[in-house]
Amino acid sequence: MTDPVPALPVLALTDARLTLAGNAGPVEILKGISLDIAKGETVGLIGPSGSGKSSLLMLMGGLERATGGKVLALGQDLTTMDEDALARFRRGNMGVVFQSFHLIPTMTALENVALPMELAGKADAFARAEAELASVGLGHRIDHYPAQLSGGEQQRVALARAAAPRPAILLADEPTGNLDGVNGQAIMDMLFGLRDKHGATLVLVTHSPELATRCDRVIRLADGLLAPEALAKAAE
Repeated sequence: MTDPVPALPVLALTDARLTLAGNAGPVEILKGISLDIAKGETVGLIGPSGSGKSSLLMLMGGLERATGGKVLALGQDLTTMDEDALARFRRGNMGVVFQSFHLIPTMTALENVALPMELAGKADAFARAEAELASVGLGHRIDHYPAQLSGGEQQRVALARAAAPRPAILLADEPTGNLDGVNGQAIMDMLFGLRDKHGATLVLVTHSPELATRCDRVIRLADGLLAPEALAKAAE
C-alpha cells in the first residue's frame, strides 16, 4: 500500500524578500521568509509595528511583488504574473479585508459587494451579494451608501464583499483595528463564521491577542524575519 500523497500547501513562500526604495536608499522590509500554509488553516500574523506583518500579507495576495524568492498561491507563482494576471487571480481565488474598508463611496452596499463578481462575469452577482449582506446582518441596509453606514457596518460590507465570491483564500489586515470593542468582537465572530461557512484558508494580521488565540497557528515576525519560535514549529 502506497503512502498518500501530501496535499500541496495553499500558500507557499520560499525565501520571499521585499525591498522598497526609501529616501535614504533601499529598505529591506522582508528578509527571507519561508512558510507553508495548509488548506483550511487559520494563521495569525503578529509582531511589533514595522515588523513586516502587513507586507507579508500583501505578498501572499500579490498586492506587493516580491523582490526575491517565490510566492505560490494554489500552486501558481505570483512572482511571475503581470498586474492583469494578478488581478484576475485574486478576483477568482482571494478575498481581502483591509483595516480601512476600501468601499467605493458612490456605490451602495449591494453594489460594492456585487462589483467584483460582476467583473468576474457572475450572472447571479447581485443575488449572491444580497445573500452575503444578509448573512452579516445588513439585509436591511443594502441600498445605503458607505457614508450612511457606521464603521462597523462598513467593515461588515467589506467582509461580505470578500466572502461573496467564495474564495479559497481569505486575507485580513487588522480587520478590527478601526473599530470599538463591541464592533470588533462582532467582526471577529463574522470573520471566523465566514471561514467556517465557505471552508476558506484564513490569514490575518492582528495586534489583538484575543483574535490571535482563535487561530490554528500564530506566527510572529520581528524585523522582517520569522521569529525563532515560528522557525522551530516549521521544522517539527
